[in-house]
Amino acid sequence: MVPMDRSWQPVALCRGNRSHLFFPPSKSERKDERERREIRAKAVCTVCSVRGDCLDFAMEIKEPYGIWGGLTESERRQVVARAAV
Repeated sequence: MVPMDRSWQPVALCRGNRSHLFFPPSKSERKDERERREIRAKAVCTVCSVRGDCLDFAMEIKEPYGIWGGLTESERRQVVARAAV
């Protein structure tokens, strides 16, 4: 098994103070709160220089949680389903 390249992670804009935007809180979250959080997270992804690496990583490891590379869990599942057709 070849270890995956994670050299992009230290420069990802989601690190640090913004990380809470990319994963749901431990308490329940209303739909409108989730939508606002996801919009804010995706805005960060839009300007992140390692967005593609991040998405590739999430797709490779089949990450089930959070926003990675600008896509939510369900959006990543849709990409996989479309590719399977």
